[in-house]
This record gives sequence, structure tokens and C-alpha cells, in this order.
Amino acid sequence: MDEQITSGKRRLRRGIGALAVTLAAGGGALALAPAAAHAAAHPAATSYTFTTLNDQADPTFNQLLGINSKNVIAGYFGSGATGHPNKGYLLKPPYGQANYVNENFPGAQQTQVIALNNLGDTAGFWANAAGANHGFVEWNGSYTSYTDPNTPKIAGAVNQLLGINNNGVAVGFYNDKHGDSHPYKVNQATGTFTALHVNGQSAQATGINNNGDIVGFATTAAGDTSGWLLNGTQLTAFQYPGGSDTQAFGINSSNQIVGTYLDAQGVQHGFVLTDPTGPKTHWATVDDPNGVGSTFINGINTAGDLVGFYTDAAGNTDGFLAKP
Repeated sequence: MDEQITSGKRRLRRGIGALAVTLAAGGGALALAPAAAHAAAHPAATSYTFTTLNDQADPTFNQLLGINSKNVIAGYFGSGATGHPNKGYLLKPPYGQANYVNENFPGAQQTQVIALNNLGDTAGFWANAAGANHGFVEWNGSYTSYTDPNTPKIAGAVNQLLGINNNGVAVGFYNDKHGDSHPYKVNQATGTFTALHVNGQSAQATGINNNGDIVGFATTAAGDTSGWLLNGTQLTAFQYPGGSDTQAFGINSSNQIVGTYLDAQGVQHGFVLTDPTGPKTHWATVDDPNGVGSTFINGINTAGDLVGFYTDAAGNTDGFLAKP
């Protein structure tokens, strides 16, 4: 998504340049089941090999956001600042510069490709000339734009799709007129929208696996942010043990969840959460060695490969691939 944007006390990853999403903390506590994920964290059992991957069309700003079972990666370059519009792409092995394939919604001013399934279909969002965000799905080579019908018809309206599975179900959110976010899923074949009921004034659905399990994050009236997992009808909240501001961004078919959290000193880290509903939950902190304190993990595939981004010493935003 875009560079880290501050909204109140929260750091968000999604948004197009000046069109960045704003999540307002608001009333209502999360109506979620207690989570086994509040158990003590265990030492990380997995080590990773990290590779920085940047499209040289704009080496100062890249974000890698999704990876499928064929190791194809979804992402984009460009910060959204003047002269640096967001431009989506897919990156295919062996990950050389010639393997970046541009993917942008037809006629869009800016595009972010957020997610892809194992069939190669993608989802994300695009911005028009008036500054409105709309979700999109590219399915079998055909692009379709999706806007939740509850979205207010206002300037700068926000709709974003952030995950898609092999069954053609995509998840995302829209912002109401107060700037609060509401999660939903949409069937790309029928165009049917379904609200996802996560109490809390702002909530986003950010990922879905092939079993239909959905992850996201939500904010309470006090401004506390927790990740959540919707597994069938069971809704589970989780917070990194001893941490705060836990945001879940991706999930694979083994229900491994990835995202970010803040530690007790307010430093940001990536995480991998395994067995989120127990009986033995396992948390692991994962930081790119070039971006400790600025690592976002956005996607995970069936092999446990991770993609995300970090901020380097020069202030650039770099995409990374981490392989166990």
C-alpha cells in the first residue's frame, strides 16, 4: 500500500497517495470470542532467507502484497506523490527486472494490485480522476470494478478489495461518510455483496483463503487495534502477546496469519501466527534485517513464503520476499 500514514495513533498500510484510507477510532468494543492467540509467544522456530525485490521503474517505492502457490507476487511501485503514481504489477519467478508485468485497471489514474489467487486472478483497487477508490477483480483476463452499494456518494469515496480466493470471493471494505471502515465480501461471479459484522467503529477485511476463512483488523472506542479471524461463524480476536496495534493482512489455507504489531517500546514488527484458534497457538516475530522497526508482512502462501515491504536507511520503501 502507500507509505506509512498516520491516522491518530494508528499506522496504516493502505491507500493511494493523498487518497489514503483513514480509519477513525470510534465507539463499540469488538464482539469477538476470546482467542487462544493471547497465549504466550514462543521463540520463532523458523528462519528465513530475505531477498529485496524492487521494480526499477521506481526503485524508491515498492510494496509486495500477495504471493500465490506458484510463487507469483502481486504489488505496485510509486508512492502516489506527484510524478510517482501507484502502478500495479505481477512479479514472476525468477524475479528479474524482465519478470515484472504491469497490471493496471483500464483508464485508472492509479492502481494497487493487492492480492492474487492460485489461478492467477487478482484483486485490488484503483483511483479515478475525481479521486474515488474502487475495488476491482481481474478474472480470466477480464477486469470488473466493484463498489459496495452502502458507500456514500461523496468526493473521494473509498472502496478497496484486499484479498481473493480461488472461488472468486473477494474481501475488502468501504468508508462511510465519517471515514469509518466497514468490511465486506463480494462474489465476483454474481456481484453479491455481504456485510461482515465485526463490532467496532472501524474494521477492514484484508485477506481470505480457499476455505473461506477471512482475516482483518478493527479498532475500539479507546483506539485499540486488534486482528480478527472469521472461521465459519466463529470470530476470534487476537493481539500479539505483550504488543499492541496488531493488524492482520494475510492468511493461507493452513490458517497461518501474517501482519504487523507494535512492541512495548512502540517499535513495529512483522509477525506470523500459526494455529490462531489453538490448542497451541504459536507467534513469531519476523523482521527484514534491512528494515527492523519498519517491516510489514502482507502475504503468505501455502509453502509459508512471505512478502511485504520495509523502509531502508535511505528512506526508500522496498519490497521483500522471505523464504523459510
